[in-house]
Amino acid sequence: MKILITGGAGFIGSAVIRHIIQHTADSVVNVDKLTYAGNLGNLNEVSHSDRYRFERVDICNQGELERVFDTYQPGAVMHLAAESHVDRSIDGPADFIQTNIVGTYTLLEVARHYWLGLTAARKAEFRFHHISTDEVYGDLPHPDEESDALSYLFTERTAYAPSSPYSASKASSDHLVRAWQRTFGLPTLVSNCSNNYGPYHFPEKLIPLMILNALEGKALPVYGKGDQIRDWLYVEDHARALYRVVAQGKIGETYNIGGHNEKRNLEVVQTLCDLLQELAPPAGRGLSLEHYRDLITTVEDRPGHDRRYAIDAGKVERELGWVPQETFETGLHKTVQWYLDNQAWCQRIRDGNYRGERLGNRI
Repeated sequence: MKILITGGAGFIGSAVIRHIIQHTADSVVNVDKLTYAGNLGNLNEVSHSDRYRFERVDICNQGELERVFDTYQPGAVMHLAAESHVDRSIDGPADFIQTNIVGTYTLLEVARHYWLGLTAARKAEFRFHHISTDEVYGDLPHPDEESDALSYLFTERTAYAPSSPYSASKASSDHLVRAWQRTFGLPTLVSNCSNNYGPYHFPEKLIPLMILNALEGKALPVYGKGDQIRDWLYVEDHARALYRVVAQGKIGETYNIGGHNEKRNLEVVQTLCDLLQELAPPAGRGLSLEHYRDLITTVEDRPGHDRRYAIDAGKVERELGWVPQETFETGLHKTVQWYLDNQAWCQRIRDGNYRGERLGNRI
């Protein structure tokens, strides 16, 4: 296949591209606007390949998208381009509405008209894979509140109940994709994933922010009591799953992808501290503290914070044969070691004027 991937310079998108170039014979066209979180350095391992092309294009730009489709003639689309940080969506929702809703609409329309013009054989093979989040489902019962809470999981049939501007914008894009399949016949698939972590993660998100703050002896802020529960998915496992969906998934279907790793936020931060204590002791970095756990502090919870997410990934395992290869322990160890080994990448992020603060327009 020749696959057009939107948001391919981002965290998950770059993992998908690395997987495709390194482990398949397919080719990739990376379409990315290169916002603050887009980083072509994430693709240094594969950017030299003659099966890789990059186009700096905003998915809201219809004319440029039409040019890209006409030029490269893709056989599939994997749509990952999105504004994705909940805190930023609370501070400034407008970018989320524009990119996640208007951008998805624009991409769908360009893809639909392109698809209609294909030969019958190519039209039958074409597919549009939309990558989304479990946050569209809202939150689940929490074990502190219900004794049988852990029996509740998000399935592909769970009703949507988004809580934040971010999740509402992603829910909107999911509905658009399904509507374009039902109304216009565009061959679409949707996948919804749990919280990703791993190498090349932009450090506004919990795990990389805690790693980099700890290494500098800065406070490790945890929202509320830190009892919010998330299901953690190693990004390279997710990349393998996404390729399985676009290559083998059934048109019109939804696939939930999770890591089978429910952890409280505080537990995640404590585990990170323990790993850093082992791999990069504070004394060796000139820090005047006995243990990285001493840096943990609690801060006021964010508005509308969902308390628990958890994915039932049984369908993607049964129908497509995918299961995660990493446990939370092995994946987190790989992640911490990657950040320790790639301080130059981290420094380039800091040189780009990101200092670990919340980004977005405060309301």
